[in-house]
Amino acid sequence: MSSNADAGGHSPSETDIPAGVSGPQLPHVGVVLVTHNRPELMRRALDSILTQDYPGPITVHVVHDRCALDFGLVRQDPFREVRVQENSRTPGLAGARNTGIVSSVTQLVAFCDDDDSWFPGKLRLQTIALLQVPGAAFASTAMVVDYGAHTAVRLAGSKAIRHEDLLRSRMSMVHSSSFLADREALIGIGMVDETIPNSMCEDWDLLLRATRHGAIVNVDQPLIRVQWGGSSYFYQQWEVKNVAHMWMLDHHQDIRTNGVGAGRVYGQLAFGHAALGQRRAALRWAGRSIRANWREPRAVLALAVATGVVSDKRVLDSLQRRGHGI
Repeated sequence: MSSNADAGGHSPSETDIPAGVSGPQLPHVGVVLVTHNRPELMRRALDSILTQDYPGPITVHVVHDRCALDFGLVRQDPFREVRVQENSRTPGLAGARNTGIVSSVTQLVAFCDDDDSWFPGKLRLQTIALLQVPGAAFASTAMVVDYGAHTAVRLAGSKAIRHEDLLRSRMSMVHSSSFLADREALIGIGMVDETIPNSMCEDWDLLLRATRHGAIVNVDQPLIRVQWGGSSYFYQQWEVKNVAHMWMLDHHQDIRTNGVGAGRVYGQLAFGHAALGQRRAALRWAGRSIRANWREPRAVLALAVATGVVSDKRVLDSLQRRGHGI
């Protein structure tokens, strides 16, 4: 799939824009692009935002987190403006995103990670879908996953993402780089939680809180391209992932009451402990996972890693080749 084509085979058309709304009347969108020492990837992400076929104005807030500011990115264009700023809140992804949200004065706000990119029609199709659902405050899209030489398309299979869906599954195809939200509603929801350890699972937490107020509008076309593997700051950081999953269980008790969802998170904890060589903890969490949902495959994979049948790296490589993760 080429990033120069409109993903999903959709041809741009003015008929997509709701009746009575012209390009200049479309909502001003603020895009929060957080970066940390990845200038080449960040510039690719920025270019994919600036070349959107969205007829309305876009202001990009490039928030530098614990790295030197690049003022060469500044662009003074009323329809494609770029601002550069330093993370003024908690160090890390969550604080940097909130820095951009607070600085933006636009009606809508979107996120893009610095190692991801958008297809040209992403913002247009997503904004239109959001405008067509009265009262909707949050929107997402499907994605293309690049893992080394392998590419996979991840779809949600639905035009709406509900709270119950997110309790059962993290729905990793609903990625933070696809998020588009009404700014006032997002602030009311609580923005990004800066207390989450290492900002891990911050997108899942935000989605769970958002869906308590209503379903997320989902454009189920792969409109973003996501990099997995070595470019991810959380790739194989099992201790960080374990702590974050425990945080999620503590702050979202309803996950524990959902058999499928509990089995999945317990299985993730089992796998994380197995990857760290913590066999006893891995076996304990695998048992809890199976009791919650005997069909949960992560428990089986964790047991295989814990007993030395297969390595965690081999399991993760096999999954991510197909666009899936633990």
